[in-house]
Amino acid sequence: MAIYTNLYLLIFLPAVLILYQLVPRKARWGVLLAASYALYITFSKYLVLLLMATAAFTWRIGLWMDRIGEECVRKQAECTDKKQKKAVKEDFQKKRVWVLRLGVLVLLGILFYVNYYNFVAGNINILIGRFAKLPIVKVMFPMGISFYTLEAVGYLADVYWERYPAEKHLGKVALFLSFFPQIMEGPIARFPDTSEALFAGEPLNMANINEGFLRIIWGLFKKMIISDRISYLTDYIYGNYKEYHGSFIILAAIAYTVQLYLEFSGSIDIVIGSGKLFGVTIPENFNQPFSAQSAAEFWRRWHMSLGNWFRNYVFYPVTVSAPVKNWNKTARKKYGKYWAMVGTSAMALFPVWLATGVWHGAGWKYLFYGMYYFVILFFGEAIKPFKEKNYERLGISFDAKPMKIIRILKTWVIIFTGELFFRADSLSIGFRMFFSIFGNFHISSIWKYMPDVVSAGDLWAIVIGSIIVWIVGFLKEQGLDIRGKILGARTPAKWCVYYLIIFSILLFGAYGTGYQPVDLIYAGF
Repeated sequence: MAIYTNLYLLIFLPAVLILYQLVPRKARWGVLLAASYALYITFSKYLVLLLMATAAFTWRIGLWMDRIGEECVRKQAECTDKKQKKAVKEDFQKKRVWVLRLGVLVLLGILFYVNYYNFVAGNINILIGRFAKLPIVKVMFPMGISFYTLEAVGYLADVYWERYPAEKHLGKVALFLSFFPQIMEGPIARFPDTSEALFAGEPLNMANINEGFLRIIWGLFKKMIISDRISYLTDYIYGNYKEYHGSFIILAAIAYTVQLYLEFSGSIDIVIGSGKLFGVTIPENFNQPFSAQSAAEFWRRWHMSLGNWFRNYVFYPVTVSAPVKNWNKTARKKYGKYWAMVGTSAMALFPVWLATGVWHGAGWKYLFYGMYYFVILFFGEAIKPFKEKNYERLGISFDAKPMKIIRILKTWVIIFTGELFFRADSLSIGFRMFFSIFGNFHISSIWKYMPDVVSAGDLWAIVIGSIIVWIVGFLKEQGLDIRGKILGARTPAKWCVYYLIIFSILLFGAYGTGYQPVDLIYAGF
């Protein structure tokens, strides 16, 4: 039961809303938890038990760390001098570290086994297959495991860092990890982001329903009218890549990037809108990423919850770790500030982008994807001082409009190239497609040999829909909130917009000629 289907939108979600409103406020969190597990069962059946076990394990590890902290405070109260107190604190801190490591190791160990064991075993067998072979196992894929595992690890890290105390109510942790709109595609939330609102049981109100409804139909518009239709073209070209080259490969890379963005951002709109119906504000995941002027800025605007997670739980901890601090201190004395900065950037960025590639999937193309952005971002940091000096020497204003446009176009090239490899069936196919760009490049051939998997009607729906989405995004980038304007309009005007979007979805999406629903891409991660 995917979040864009009629079963979810017209039956499941309304039923949960009605039941939520009917039960006493104290029991509403139970309705949400039961609905979350019920939806999860439709995808992963008995693997819901793994989700439940993850919640119970995370909850117990958090309480264990808190108990160690409380015991430390009691022991310190019995000490007579500062040295004893310090020794006691260090001793108990070591215990908390080991408990945290246990929790993280178990959570990531399960994720590794499910997602990556066969990939690693297969590659090891290639290397040492003459001497021994690791077994290849059949593994059931639990829906959303990459998302809820990162949320669980983040929760434990925050409890360890004492950003908030461990939650004593198991149901609160379980609901946080399994809330049904988020479980399939995220976004990845931190415990304070949603836990209080999920557990509060606030009654439904028209303001939230209006906002949630508009967000849901806007997400359906992006996915069903544009993204799903683009997928016919991208699937065909990538599936028959040997027959295409030059401009068609560029078209495929651009089309897939647009498809991925509209599908992922559209599904997140549905997720955020579903949460808003219950008064739950789920974190945003996109912020006009194609307005970015660098690859680094792009990743601050694209899949923001994943980027924030890696920044909080990988980048910053590595930056303040002892090896990096020691390097920075030594390098400043021996080599100067610049080389110290370069080395620190490399040590902090590498694990982030290695983890980003691995998180997206088990395959060499995903590792390449992560390393691709590592090299680009690292190079950007390394040349930043020289670039700034050149701007100043040449008298070029960094904020000049032509320079902004050039930087945006350069960023697009980086993004489209990365997504070409991301979508290719393998790394070798990705390279083959990339190098084929430079042969027989004729833009006119696009119109002559456009695959008949997309009709003229499909192309018009894609182009007009994309223009509408671009205009909305452009106005938002300029500070004009179209959604807020619609919600603040008088009821007749508001419903005119609602009906316009709904009938567009019905005519050109759900019931349009030749329309076929497409599975969510990120649901597979």
